[in-house]
Amino acid sequence: MGICRSLFIALLTVAAAISIPRPATAGDFGPLETIAEAAVRDGVFPGTSIAVIHHGKTVFHRAFGRQSFSADSPAADTTTIYDLASLTKAVVTTGIVMQLVERDSLNLDAPVSRYMPAFASRGKQQVTIRNLMLHNSGLRAHTLFHKTCRTPEEVFRAIAADTLLSPPGIKTLYSDLGFITLGRIVETVTGRTLEANFRQRFALPLGMRRTMFNPPASLFSSIAPTEQDTSWHSSLRRPLVHDQNAALLGGVAGHAGLFSTTGDLIPYVRMLMQKGLYEGKPYARPETVRMFTSRNGKDSRTLGWDLRSLEGASSAGSAFSTSSWGHLGFTGTSIWVDPEKDLAVIMLSNRVHPTSENIKIRKFRPLLHDTVVRCLELK
Repeated sequence: MGICRSLFIALLTVAAAISIPRPATAGDFGPLETIAEAAVRDGVFPGTSIAVIHHGKTVFHRAFGRQSFSADSPAADTTTIYDLASLTKAVVTTGIVMQLVERDSLNLDAPVSRYMPAFASRGKQQVTIRNLMLHNSGLRAHTLFHKTCRTPEEVFRAIAADTLLSPPGIKTLYSDLGFITLGRIVETVTGRTLEANFRQRFALPLGMRRTMFNPPASLFSSIAPTEQDTSWHSSLRRPLVHDQNAALLGGVAGHAGLFSTTGDLIPYVRMLMQKGLYEGKPYARPETVRMFTSRNGKDSRTLGWDLRSLEGASSAGSAFSTSSWGHLGFTGTSIWVDPEKDLAVIMLSNRVHPTSENIKIRKFRPLLHDTVVRCLELK
Protein backbone atom coordinates (compact mmCIF):
# COMPACT_ATOMS: atom_id res chain seq x y z
CA MET A 1 0.00 0.00 0.00
CA GLY A 2 2.84 2.37 0.92
CA ILE A 3 4.55 1.69 -2.43
CA CYS A 4 1.35 2.42 -4.38
CA ARG A 5 0.79 5.65 -2.47
CA SER A 6 4.36 6.78 -3.18
CA LEU A 7 4.00 5.94 -6.88
CA PHE A 8 0.68 7.85 -7.06
CA ILE A 9 2.21 10.94 -5.48
CA ALA A 10 5.18 10.74 -7.84
CA LEU A 11 2.87 10.55 -10.87
CA LEU A 12 0.89 13.57 -9.66
CA THR A 13 4.12 15.51 -9.26
CA VAL A 14 5.24 14.66 -12.80
CA ALA A 15 1.84 15.62 -14.23
CA ALA A 16 1.90 18.96 -12.45
CA ALA A 17 5.38 19.67 -13.72
CA ILE A 18 4.26 18.97 -17.28
CA SER A 19 1.07 21.04 -17.13
CA ILE A 20 2.57 24.04 -15.29
CA PRO A 21 6.20 24.42 -16.37
CA ARG A 22 8.22 26.08 -13.64
CA PRO A 23 11.89 26.13 -12.74
CA ALA A 24 12.96 23.23 -10.56
CA THR A 25 14.35 25.49 -7.85
CA ALA A 26 14.52 29.21 -7.14
CA GLY A 27 17.25 30.63 -9.29
CA ASP A 28 16.87 28.09 -12.09
CA PHE A 29 17.22 30.33 -15.13
CA GLY A 30 16.47 27.71 -17.77
CA PRO A 31 13.24 29.47 -18.83
CA LEU A 32 15.12 32.76 -19.22
CA GLU A 33 17.75 31.12 -21.41
CA THR A 34 14.99 29.51 -23.47
CA ILE A 35 13.20 32.77 -24.28
CA ALA A 36 16.47 34.59 -25.00
CA GLU A 37 17.61 31.90 -27.41
CA ALA A 38 14.19 31.87 -29.06
CA ALA A 39 14.30 35.67 -29.43
CA VAL A 40 17.59 35.42 -31.32
CA ARG A 41 16.15 32.73 -33.60
CA ASP A 42 13.02 34.82 -34.17
CA GLY A 43 15.04 37.90 -35.15
CA VAL A 44 14.06 40.07 -32.19
CA PHE A 45 17.71 41.16 -32.19
CA PRO A 46 21.02 39.75 -33.45
CA GLY A 47 22.24 39.33 -29.88
CA THR A 48 21.68 40.41 -26.32
CA SER A 49 23.40 40.49 -22.95
CA ILE A 50 21.25 40.12 -19.84
CA ALA A 51 22.14 40.61 -16.17
CA VAL A 52 19.90 39.93 -13.17
CA ILE A 53 20.68 41.41 -9.75
CA HIS A 54 18.84 40.10 -6.67
CA HIS A 55 19.54 41.02 -3.05
CA GLY A 56 22.77 42.75 -4.05
CA LYS A 57 24.18 39.80 -6.01
CA THR A 58 24.44 39.15 -9.72
CA VAL A 59 22.51 35.90 -10.00
CA PHE A 60 22.45 35.70 -13.80
CA HIS A 61 24.75 37.19 -16.44
CA ARG A 62 24.79 35.72 -19.94
CA ALA A 63 24.88 36.76 -23.56
CA PHE A 64 23.08 35.23 -26.53
CA GLY A 65 23.37 35.42 -30.30
CA ARG A 66 25.87 37.42 -32.32
CA GLN A 67 26.83 41.02 -32.90
CA SER A 68 24.94 40.99 -36.21
CA PHE A 69 22.75 38.59 -38.17
CA SER A 70 25.70 37.58 -40.34
CA ALA A 71 26.73 33.97 -39.85
CA ASP A 72 30.38 34.96 -39.49
CA SER A 73 29.68 37.75 -37.00
CA PRO A 74 31.43 37.45 -33.63
CA ALA A 75 29.37 35.89 -30.87
CA ALA A 76 27.90 38.34 -28.40
CA ASP A 77 29.29 38.04 -24.88
CA THR A 78 28.96 39.91 -21.61
CA THR A 79 31.77 42.27 -22.65
CA THR A 80 30.13 43.22 -25.96
CA ILE A 81 29.66 46.98 -26.06
CA TYR A 82 26.23 48.36 -26.99
CA ASP A 83 25.00 51.82 -27.89
CA LEU A 84 22.81 52.64 -24.87
CA ALA A 85 20.78 55.34 -26.67
CA SER A 86 18.38 56.94 -24.15
CA LEU A 87 19.76 55.02 -21.20
CA THR A 88 22.26 57.89 -21.39
CA LYS A 89 19.51 60.11 -19.95
CA ALA A 90 19.21 57.96 -16.83
CA VAL A 91 22.77 56.75 -16.33
CA VAL A 92 24.71 59.89 -17.20
CA THR A 93 22.57 63.02 -17.04
CA THR A 94 20.26 61.99 -14.21
CA GLY A 95 23.13 60.61 -12.16
CA ILE A 96 25.10 63.85 -12.45
CA VAL A 97 22.04 66.04 -11.79
CA MET A 98 21.31 63.95 -8.69
CA GLN A 99 24.75 64.77 -7.30
CA LEU A 100 24.54 68.44 -8.25
CA VAL A 101 21.15 68.83 -6.57
CA GLU A 102 22.36 67.07 -3.44
CA ARG A 103 25.40 69.35 -3.23
CA ASP A 104 23.32 72.51 -3.81
CA SER A 105 24.99 73.25 -7.14
CA LEU A 106 21.70 72.94 -9.01
CA ASN A 107 18.16 73.88 -7.98
CA LEU A 108 15.43 71.66 -9.42
CA ASP A 109 12.87 74.44 -9.12
CA ALA A 110 15.00 77.16 -10.68
CA PRO A 111 14.07 78.30 -14.18
CA VAL A 112 16.19 76.88 -16.95
CA SER A 113 16.94 80.45 -17.99
CA ARG A 114 18.99 80.93 -14.81
CA TYR A 115 21.59 78.65 -16.36
CA MET A 116 20.78 79.34 -20.04
CA PRO A 117 19.59 82.96 -20.38
CA ALA A 118 18.72 82.51 -24.07
CA PHE A 119 16.09 79.95 -23.04
CA ALA A 120 13.85 82.72 -21.63
CA SER A 121 11.90 83.32 -24.84
CA ARG A 122 8.67 82.26 -26.53
CA GLY A 123 6.87 81.32 -23.31
CA LYS A 124 9.69 79.27 -21.79
CA GLN A 125 10.47 81.64 -18.92
CA GLN A 126 8.64 79.41 -16.40
CA VAL A 127 10.21 76.10 -17.45
CA THR A 128 12.25 74.66 -14.56
CA ILE A 129 14.95 72.04 -14.25
CA ARG A 130 12.33 69.80 -12.61
CA ASN A 131 10.10 70.16 -15.69
CA LEU A 132 12.95 68.96 -17.90
CA MET A 133 13.60 65.98 -15.60
CA LEU A 134 9.92 65.01 -15.51
CA HIS A 135 9.41 65.49 -19.26
CA ASN A 136 6.57 67.96 -18.68
CA SER A 137 8.35 71.10 -19.88
CA GLY A 138 6.17 71.51 -22.95
CA LEU A 139 9.14 71.08 -25.29
CA ARG A 140 8.58 68.96 -28.36
CA ALA A 141 9.75 65.34 -28.23
CA HIS A 142 12.25 65.31 -31.05
CA THR A 143 13.64 67.40 -33.89
CA LEU A 144 15.98 66.31 -36.68
CA PHE A 145 18.50 69.07 -36.09
CA HIS A 146 20.93 67.77 -38.69
CA LYS A 147 18.56 69.06 -41.36
CA THR A 148 18.92 72.68 -40.24
CA CYS A 149 21.96 72.87 -37.93
CA ARG A 150 25.65 72.30 -38.53
CA THR A 151 27.19 72.84 -35.08
CA PRO A 152 26.31 72.12 -31.44
CA GLU A 153 25.84 75.83 -30.79
CA GLU A 154 23.26 76.02 -33.54
CA VAL A 155 21.39 73.13 -31.91
CA PHE A 156 21.26 74.87 -28.53
CA ARG A 157 20.16 78.13 -30.15
CA ALA A 158 17.40 76.28 -31.99
CA ILE A 159 16.09 74.73 -28.76
CA ALA A 160 16.23 78.10 -26.98
CA ALA A 161 14.28 79.72 -29.82
CA ASP A 162 11.63 77.00 -30.00
CA THR A 163 8.02 77.51 -28.92
CA LEU A 164 6.42 75.25 -26.31
CA LEU A 165 3.71 72.81 -27.37
CA SER A 166 1.96 73.26 -24.00
CA PRO A 167 2.51 75.24 -20.79
CA PRO A 168 5.09 73.67 -18.42
CA GLY A 169 3.78 71.16 -15.91
CA ILE A 170 0.57 70.39 -17.79
CA LYS A 171 1.37 67.45 -20.09
CA THR A 172 3.99 64.71 -19.99
CA LEU A 173 5.75 64.32 -23.32
CA TYR A 174 9.01 62.40 -23.39
CA SER A 175 11.51 64.89 -24.78
CA ASP A 176 15.02 64.47 -26.14
CA LEU A 177 15.24 68.26 -26.33
CA GLY A 178 14.80 68.58 -22.57
CA PHE A 179 17.74 66.28 -21.87
CA ILE A 180 19.93 67.85 -24.53
CA THR A 181 19.32 71.07 -22.61
CA LEU A 182 20.10 69.41 -19.28
CA GLY A 183 23.41 68.17 -20.66
CA ARG A 184 24.39 71.71 -21.54
CA ILE A 185 23.29 72.96 -18.10
CA VAL A 186 25.50 70.35 -16.40
CA GLU A 187 28.46 71.65 -18.39
CA THR A 188 27.62 75.26 -17.56
CA VAL A 189 27.25 74.61 -13.82
CA THR A 190 30.37 72.45 -13.47
CA GLY A 191 32.66 74.03 -16.02
CA ARG A 192 33.46 70.53 -17.32
CA THR A 193 32.16 68.50 -20.22
CA LEU A 194 29.36 66.02 -19.67
CA GLU A 195 31.81 63.27 -20.55
CA ALA A 196 34.38 64.40 -17.97
CA ASN A 197 31.69 64.74 -15.32
CA PHE A 198 30.44 61.20 -15.83
CA ARG A 199 33.92 59.70 -16.04
CA GLN A 200 35.12 61.32 -12.81
CA ARG A 201 31.89 60.95 -10.82
CA PHE A 202 30.88 57.42 -11.79
CA ALA A 203 32.80 55.55 -14.50
CA LEU A 204 36.26 55.61 -12.90
CA PRO A 205 35.30 55.00 -9.25
CA LEU A 206 32.80 52.26 -10.19
CA GLY A 207 35.30 50.54 -12.49
CA MET A 208 33.21 51.04 -15.64
CA ARG A 209 36.16 50.58 -17.98
CA ARG A 210 34.18 49.79 -21.14
CA THR A 211 31.67 52.61 -20.68
CA MET A 212 32.30 55.77 -22.66
CA PHE A 213 31.23 58.25 -25.29
CA ASN A 214 32.92 57.99 -28.70
CA PRO A 215 34.67 54.63 -28.24
CA PRO A 216 38.12 54.46 -29.87
CA ALA A 217 38.90 52.41 -32.97
CA SER A 218 40.64 49.81 -30.82
CA LEU A 219 37.22 48.75 -29.49
CA PHE A 220 35.34 48.67 -32.79
CA SER A 221 35.45 44.87 -33.02
CA SER A 222 33.74 44.63 -29.61
CA ILE A 223 30.86 46.97 -30.46
CA ALA A 224 27.56 45.63 -31.73
CA PRO A 225 26.49 47.52 -34.89
CA THR A 226 23.31 49.58 -34.95
CA GLU A 227 21.08 50.72 -37.79
CA GLN A 228 22.39 50.92 -41.34
CA ASP A 229 21.65 54.61 -41.76
CA THR A 230 21.58 55.85 -45.35
CA SER A 231 19.94 59.21 -44.68
CA TRP A 232 22.78 61.30 -43.34
CA HIS A 233 26.01 60.00 -41.85
CA SER A 234 26.44 56.70 -43.68
CA SER A 235 29.89 57.78 -44.89
CA LEU A 236 31.17 57.97 -41.33
CA ARG A 237 32.71 54.93 -39.73
CA ARG A 238 30.91 52.70 -37.31
CA PRO A 239 30.42 52.88 -34.32
CA LEU A 240 29.14 56.41 -34.72
CA VAL A 241 26.38 56.85 -32.18
CA HIS A 242 23.02 55.78 -33.58
CA ASP A 243 21.21 58.97 -32.54
CA GLN A 244 21.74 61.61 -35.22
CA ASN A 245 21.37 64.57 -32.86
CA ALA A 246 23.96 63.07 -30.50
CA ALA A 247 26.26 62.66 -33.49
CA LEU A 248 25.77 66.32 -34.44
CA LEU A 249 26.66 67.23 -30.84
CA GLY A 250 30.01 65.46 -31.20
CA GLY A 251 28.84 62.09 -29.85
CA VAL A 252 28.38 63.46 -26.33
CA ALA A 253 24.90 64.60 -25.34
CA GLY A 254 22.53 64.61 -22.39
CA HIS A 255 19.99 62.42 -24.16
CA ALA A 256 22.13 59.80 -25.95
CA GLY A 257 25.67 58.84 -26.86
CA LEU A 258 26.91 56.49 -24.13
CA PHE A 259 28.24 53.02 -24.96
CA SER A 260 28.54 50.31 -22.31
CA THR A 261 28.31 46.64 -21.33
CA THR A 262 26.07 44.79 -18.92
CA GLY A 263 29.08 44.08 -16.73
CA ASP A 264 29.84 47.79 -16.42
CA LEU A 265 26.25 48.72 -15.67
CA ILE A 266 25.93 46.20 -12.84
CA PRO A 267 27.88 48.29 -10.27
CA TYR A 268 26.03 51.46 -11.30
CA VAL A 269 22.64 49.81 -10.84
CA ARG A 270 23.71 48.14 -7.59
CA MET A 271 24.82 51.54 -6.28
CA LEU A 272 21.33 52.93 -6.88
CA MET A 273 19.66 49.83 -5.42
CA GLN A 274 21.82 50.29 -2.32
CA LYS A 275 20.61 53.88 -1.93
CA GLY A 276 23.75 55.52 -3.28
CA LEU A 277 26.37 53.34 -1.57
CA TYR A 278 28.72 50.94 -3.35
CA GLU A 279 31.64 49.12 -1.74
CA GLY A 280 31.71 51.59 1.13
CA LYS A 281 31.80 54.70 -1.09
CA PRO A 282 28.79 57.05 -1.07
CA TYR A 283 27.70 58.41 -4.44
CA ALA A 284 24.51 59.99 -3.12
CA ARG A 285 22.52 60.10 0.10
CA PRO A 286 19.68 57.56 0.52
CA GLU A 287 17.06 60.29 0.63
CA THR A 288 18.37 61.74 -2.64
CA VAL A 289 18.16 58.38 -4.42
CA ARG A 290 14.63 57.91 -3.08
CA MET A 291 13.62 61.35 -4.33
CA PHE A 292 14.88 60.57 -7.83
CA THR A 293 13.37 57.08 -8.07
CA SER A 294 10.06 57.28 -6.17
CA ARG A 295 6.59 57.82 -7.57
CA ASN A 296 4.90 61.14 -6.82
CA GLY A 297 1.15 60.65 -6.98
CA LYS A 298 0.01 59.24 -10.31
CA ASP A 299 2.88 60.68 -12.33
CA SER A 300 4.11 58.38 -15.08
CA ARG A 301 7.70 59.50 -14.52
CA THR A 302 10.02 60.40 -11.72
CA LEU A 303 13.17 62.53 -11.92
CA GLY A 304 14.96 61.21 -14.99
CA TRP A 305 13.48 57.71 -14.75
CA ASP A 306 10.37 56.01 -16.07
CA LEU A 307 7.91 54.29 -13.74
CA ARG A 308 6.00 51.05 -14.20
CA SER A 309 2.52 51.79 -15.47
CA LEU A 310 -0.22 51.71 -12.85
CA GLU A 311 -2.59 50.52 -15.55
CA GLY A 312 -2.09 48.77 -18.86
CA ALA A 313 0.98 47.22 -20.40
CA SER A 314 4.53 47.96 -19.31
CA SER A 315 7.91 47.00 -20.71
CA ALA A 316 8.66 45.83 -17.14
CA GLY A 317 5.94 43.20 -17.48
CA SER A 318 3.18 42.50 -15.01
CA ALA A 319 5.19 40.82 -12.23
CA PHE A 320 7.35 43.83 -11.33
CA SER A 321 5.70 45.93 -8.61
CA THR A 322 4.18 49.33 -9.36
CA SER A 323 6.99 50.97 -7.39
CA SER A 324 9.45 49.82 -10.07
CA TRP A 325 11.52 52.36 -11.97
CA GLY A 326 13.67 52.08 -15.05
CA HIS A 327 14.40 53.36 -18.52
CA LEU A 328 14.52 52.19 -22.13
CA GLY A 329 16.90 52.90 -24.99
CA PHE A 330 15.73 53.06 -28.62
CA THR A 331 18.51 50.72 -29.78
CA GLY A 332 17.09 47.88 -27.66
CA THR A 333 18.45 48.53 -24.18
CA SER A 334 16.77 48.73 -20.79
CA ILE A 335 17.20 48.85 -17.03
CA TRP A 336 14.34 48.00 -14.65
CA VAL A 337 14.57 47.95 -10.85
CA ASP A 338 11.91 46.62 -8.47
CA PRO A 339 12.73 47.96 -4.98
CA GLU A 340 10.08 45.79 -3.32
CA LYS A 341 11.65 42.60 -4.67
CA ASP A 342 15.20 44.02 -4.43
CA LEU A 343 15.55 42.97 -8.06
CA ALA A 344 16.99 44.52 -11.20
CA VAL A 345 17.24 43.42 -14.82
CA ILE A 346 19.69 44.95 -17.29
CA MET A 347 19.24 44.06 -20.94
CA LEU A 348 21.37 45.36 -23.78
CA SER A 349 20.79 44.56 -27.45
CA ASN A 350 21.05 46.08 -30.91
CA ARG A 351 17.50 45.40 -32.08
CA VAL A 352 17.79 48.33 -34.58
CA HIS A 353 20.34 46.38 -36.64
CA PRO A 354 19.98 46.42 -39.54
CA THR A 355 16.77 48.46 -39.31
CA SER A 356 14.75 50.17 -36.60
CA GLU A 357 11.59 48.96 -38.32
CA ASN A 358 12.10 45.75 -36.33
CA ILE A 359 9.85 46.26 -33.28
CA LYS A 360 9.63 42.66 -32.07
CA ILE A 361 11.36 43.72 -28.85
CA ARG A 362 8.09 45.27 -27.67
CA LYS A 363 6.72 41.81 -26.91
CA PHE A 364 10.01 40.46 -25.62
CA ARG A 365 10.65 43.06 -22.92
CA PRO A 366 7.62 42.27 -20.71
CA LEU A 367 8.15 38.54 -21.27
CA LEU A 368 11.76 38.93 -20.11
CA HIS A 369 10.85 40.60 -16.84
CA ASP A 370 7.97 38.26 -16.08
CA THR A 371 10.23 35.28 -16.76
CA VAL A 372 12.94 36.57 -14.41
CA VAL A 373 10.40 36.91 -11.58
CA ARG A 374 9.14 33.38 -12.28
CA CYS A 375 12.68 31.97 -12.33
CA LEU A 376 13.30 33.47 -8.90
CA GLU A 377 9.85 32.36 -7.71
CA LEU A 378 9.11 35.82 -6.36
CA LYS A 379 5.39 36.05 -7.13
